[in-house]
Amino acid sequence: MVNLRTHILRVFSFVGLMLFLSACSTYNQSVAPYYKNVSAGNYPQAEKELDKNSLIQAPRNKLLYLMEKGRICHLKGEYENSNNYFNQADQLLDEGLTSASDAAVGVLLNSASQRYKGEDFEKFMIHYYKALNYLYLNKTEDAIVEARRITLQAQEQGDKYNNKDNRYSNDVFSLMLQGMLYESNNDVNNAFISYRNAAEIYLKNPDKTYYGTPMPVELEEDVIRTAKLNGFTTEADQFETTFGIKYEPVKPSEGGELIFFWENGLAPVKTQVDLFFSLIRNSNGDLFFSDAAGGIVVPFNYDGDRNRVNTKSVESLRVAFPKYVAQTPYYSSASISVNNQDAPLIKAEDINELAFKTLQQRALKEMGGILSRLAVKKIAEYSLRAAAKSDGKTNGLLEGLGYGIQLYSLLSEKADTRNWQSLPAYISYARIPLQKGDNQVRITLKNAQGATETKNISIQGTGRLQFYNYATLR
Repeated sequence: MVNLRTHILRVFSFVGLMLFLSACSTYNQSVAPYYKNVSAGNYPQAEKELDKNSLIQAPRNKLLYLMEKGRICHLKGEYENSNNYFNQADQLLDEGLTSASDAAVGVLLNSASQRYKGEDFEKFMIHYYKALNYLYLNKTEDAIVEARRITLQAQEQGDKYNNKDNRYSNDVFSLMLQGMLYESNNDVNNAFISYRNAAEIYLKNPDKTYYGTPMPVELEEDVIRTAKLNGFTTEADQFETTFGIKYEPVKPSEGGELIFFWENGLAPVKTQVDLFFSLIRNSNGDLFFSDAAGGIVVPFNYDGDRNRVNTKSVESLRVAFPKYVAQTPYYSSASISVNNQDAPLIKAEDINELAFKTLQQRALKEMGGILSRLAVKKIAEYSLRAAAKSDGKTNGLLEGLGYGIQLYSLLSEKADTRNWQSLPAYISYARIPLQKGDNQVRITLKNAQGATETKNISIQGTGRLQFYNYATLR
């Protein structure tokens, strides 16, 4: 007859095996057919793969599913459908994705089992695609609403990190986009404010660079130009001095202007790395986690009696932590010409850099939460095993539970490797004057080997400011 301890171990082994098998694959690997088709430009098949994937359709991944659906519909040119999904994503974010039960899941299992709450920069990108969708649907007023929502998103982001300069507390590209949207609606006052706010963020850094993006010359000119249009002569002169340029107004083009966005490559993917920590107590009695080299030290967040914690009972802890891996874009550069006149493409948003830096900024806090969760499980395991051998006798039930917790803790540890991976690696833009009527736009793409490809599109100059985004996602 199988004893109780053996039976408990078999149950936990079975559960642990299921957890281990699920932990072996990352999110990217589990949804690979979808991303493979996105990269190949086969958008209809990509959507089919997305809709039949059980992982991304799990309730905890609803936000991620909605963002991917919005993106793939946008790529297919289904702008109304795209915004239906993005609006649902916005609603989820407005309602909040944090709850006591979800927090408990993170404590008992891992962060990958919690509801996906979105990266900070992903939330800004929702507004980018929604605004473009509305513009393409000729819903200018709705696009302006998205411009205002960018301000609300920026305020929320700033409050989250107390507007610290060393944190991602705003998004410069979104502020630039906001200015463009206001300008497309002939609101040059709000356009100036948006451009100025973006410029001031760049100017806070000595090299005028923000998360891998140098300050575009176009932005400098936009600030001065809209200041002059508003009659803000003093501000225009001050910015000319600050930027070290002398802006000469250009006669507006008869056909208006085109703002062309080039979205290149795909966002980085998350993988899992294993880190090992020990629980130590310093001379003051404070508890800390330290890696073997002592280069990473994290305080132990524990609500119980710290004096009763036996550091020897907490053996080396394995922390499964997410790590971004960049996907090298197939195209290394691009150029654009309109009616045989070249226009420079300037990088405006580096999502690769944002992903790496924002994960780095929150790494210690997240690692502290993971380590504390693992240590609490270890303490519970040690307590059960110690209690099982009291009074010189062995309690099979308690001993079995102790070993079960040990196995469960080991195999349930998994990093959260989810992210919105169909976003581009980076976005560049050009502001191009148009002639009245037909304009021939030629995009020349170059790969790392120097081979080139071209694409031609036709844009009708209407006398207004227009937008066009072009994606190369391989």
